[in-house]
Amino acid sequence: MSSGAIKPSMGILNPQGGEKRFALSRHAASEALGFFVKHYWIIRWDCRDEEPYMQHVVPNPCVNLVVEPGKTLIYAPSPGKFSYPIHGKGVVFGIKFRPGGFYPFLRRPVSSLLDQPLGVRGILGADGSELEKTILSMDDDQDMVRTMEKLLLPKLPPLDDEVLRINRIIDFIADEREISKVDQVCEHFQIHIRKLQRLFDQYVGISPKWVIRLYRLQNAAETMDRSLPVDLSRLAAKLGYHDQPHFIKDFKAVVGCTPDEYRRMVQDS
Repeated sequence: MSSGAIKPSMGILNPQGGEKRFALSRHAASEALGFFVKHYWIIRWDCRDEEPYMQHVVPNPCVNLVVEPGKTLIYAPSPGKFSYPIHGKGVVFGIKFRPGGFYPFLRRPVSSLLDQPLGVRGILGADGSELEKTILSMDDDQDMVRTMEKLLLPKLPPLDDEVLRINRIIDFIADEREISKVDQVCEHFQIHIRKLQRLFDQYVGISPKWVIRLYRLQNAAETMDRSLPVDLSRLAAKLGYHDQPHFIKDFKAVVGCTPDEYRRMVQDS
């Protein structure tokens, strides 16, 4: 297991502002779990002498198991940003499953979790309150990871080749920034659009159209996070938008503000 923290934003909006308030580390899963688990993540903060801070995140197409006081649940990927208040002192532990990697545990469409987060007992054999007492009381990140892996390893389902196919498709969407339409994905992978939509509903929980949109807007936010001069018209075209108003509309729908407003927020942080 790697203890090294990886530093890409992975959907965290305005990371420069956030890193002043909390410490985020990400840790690789063991080889046995790596097929299903992308990484573990841990957030710690001590802001008792500061004003509350709202951290916004554009989600990845991954299921997350989140251990936090009173709210330990399993969440499907969201089609829009979510916000988390940082105040006082606290710690949250999470498992980010690979795209499609939670379906073999669940065995029903991941989309069924969109408005109904799942309790952890059926997956881990332990109640959320037990996990909170055990894991969140630990000071060492690696102890937290090892404890969670001991719970997960006996529950491993059989490997599912569709998870590999889902990850190839999503890696393609993430890497090929000019991809803007589901038809382009279908053509590349020689898969009918209806079959692709069913596959994403079952394994990912959100549609391929939304996955494309989330990655394009995440790319846009990361470009502005670098605090470099940005030509929004050129950026919109580079990300596959045919006109700037469409880009602005999508950005505001997912991120909650216009690109100009987001750029000013980054500059002021």
